[in-house]
Amino acid sequence: MLVRVATLFLIVSAALGCSPESNGAPPPSPRSPSAAAVPDSGPVPASRWRAVLIAGDNNSPSFDNGVDALRDKLVGYGVRDVRVLTSDPRRRPTAEVASAGNISAALRAQGGEACLVFITSHGDERGVTLRAAKGFLAPGTLDSALDAGCGKRPTVVIVSACHSGVFLTPAMRQSNRVVLTAAAADRVSFGCGAGDQFTYYDQCLLRQFDGATTWGQLAQATRACVQSLERQMGVHPPSLPQVFVGAAVSGLRIPGR
Repeated sequence: MLVRVATLFLIVSAALGCSPESNGAPPPSPRSPSAAAVPDSGPVPASRWRAVLIAGDNNSPSFDNGVDALRDKLVGYGVRDVRVLTSDPRRRPTAEVASAGNISAALRAQGGEACLVFITSHGDERGVTLRAAKGFLAPGTLDSALDAGCGKRPTVVIVSACHSGVFLTPAMRQSNRVVLTAAAADRVSFGCGAGDQFTYYDQCLLRQFDGATTWGQLAQATRACVQSLERQMGVHPPSLPQVFVGAAVSGLRIPGR
């Protein structure tokens, strides 16, 4: 069972949220969304998905744990093209480090009929922390990389970090995209302490993954799970996970469904 009884120390750690020690800065000004995507034409075979999974920070094992667990689920459902970028090369010496160059190359790579990008890390109003890059992945940078690598193919973006709602810019809200964030733009998320196995959001995403058919269903089930877990743990204010589902991918199925 993923949820365990928390000690007072872990409750205090969770209440601190998953923000780096920084005041942050507003995200770049968004550009106009590009032309409309092709209509959703049904399920994409699992073998035709391309996934990029990124752990951005290594001061909590929860980030790499989340990436590893999601990779295992995707592979189990038949996804073959899964690229993992780690924040802790000592833990996985053969894995790519989540540096700016490696992340850019992974996101901009071509291939597949649908894209999945999962990023779990600390974050603030500038974006998500990339410890190896000594900086942040900003919403505008991610949007440009998705345009280059995924184009108009169905694209799912999951950003699990404090203030990750900053990624729901007008430019990111394209009709071929599903965007899930662990928190609203002005809220922190929880569960990224040194003793946590998974962040609260990642824990819920993984727990709900097998029971959902579409990405929209998974988003709603994950949000409800997070709300329940935060009430149980007594953390406040709530993180308020956010969801955007583009019109062209409203029924986009999770691989293997």
